[in-house]
Amino acid sequence: MRFRKGSLVVLVLAMAVSLSATDAYAGGKGGGGNVGGGNVGGGTDDGGTSIDAHAHAYEVTYSPAAVPQGHPLAATTQWTPPPCWMAPVADPQELKTEREGVWAEESTGYVWDQKQRDYYVNGHPHKDFEIAESGKGMWWNGQVNPNRLADPASTSCFKEYDDWVLNGRTPPPGPGPTVTPEILAESAYDRLRVPDKVVELSPDAQHTQTVNLNTWAWLTKSDIHPVSVTARLASLGIWARTTAEPVGLHLEPGTPDADVYPASGDCPLNPDGSVGRPYTRADGNDVPPCGLTYRRSSGSGTFPLSATIRWKVTWTGSGGTGGDLPGGTFEFNQDVTVQDIQSVNR
Repeated sequence: MRFRKGSLVVLVLAMAVSLSATDAYAGGKGGGGNVGGGNVGGGTDDGGTSIDAHAHAYEVTYSPAAVPQGHPLAATTQWTPPPCWMAPVADPQELKTEREGVWAEESTGYVWDQKQRDYYVNGHPHKDFEIAESGKGMWWNGQVNPNRLADPASTSCFKEYDDWVLNGRTPPPGPGPTVTPEILAESAYDRLRVPDKVVELSPDAQHTQTVNLNTWAWLTKSDIHPVSVTARLASLGIWARTTAEPVGLHLEPGTPDADVYPASGDCPLNPDGSVGRPYTRADGNDVPPCGLTYRRSSGSGTFPLSATIRWKVTWTGSGGTGGDLPGGTFEFNQDVTVQDIQSVNR
């Protein structure tokens, strides 16, 4: 895909996301994967996942390939993944083919084309697109975060002239950050989808609650479970796996005239991965480990009960890298009616 602005032609070879359902990863931990012809050789990654031999070497590919079902994770801070970064976009022959095709169209003007030829072909500073150095390096430019194509800043990393970077060398500074495993981990954050499970309540929120009657809240282990997305850039042989793990549940009754349990409203994760405990008849009106009690009626209206599941986000990547990313939340809101009756059968 090309973006034209006046005489500027920006080549974007890495915007498409692979539709393969397997993990794409050029073997080895160093730079300079098998980029000849843009295809990745067969093999496995550290986790034993087979490699997609049809994924383009410059594409950031994800596993799972399709965005999973569920709810996007909302970061608890103002942080967002980067809209773009600096990365390999072509080998010498690929860039030569692309640029010569643009020049043949004669749509960019003689002056601009001549400046391009001087830079890439005539030795000022590069000669014949560095064809003689094929296999020793790659051309770098901006690469769009494929999850943020609608972001106006997604093209802010692009330069008019690509940079020739020898394998293993540090690329020159660009208008965007240089791609790293951490950058890939941040891009995978966009594709995390957590279970959009509604918190179980007893009495159920769809029915009228009762003043002074304890409401139990819980989630089973199957309701909330860790989710992961892996991102890879085959041309550099780097990857990162981003994982969101549930931490607990926070309850907000929607009125100050209510008690929550625990008093902070923060219900922690149980050792088995669940939150709270389902109500049984034997519990009667005991105080629940996770829940709330309304102390007054909602009258002719309702109270906005909010249940927020909190998630911890971490990542691990190639070369022994890893760390934490901003935590996230999934909030579910429901209006509850509370009546002023002192006793009721569940």
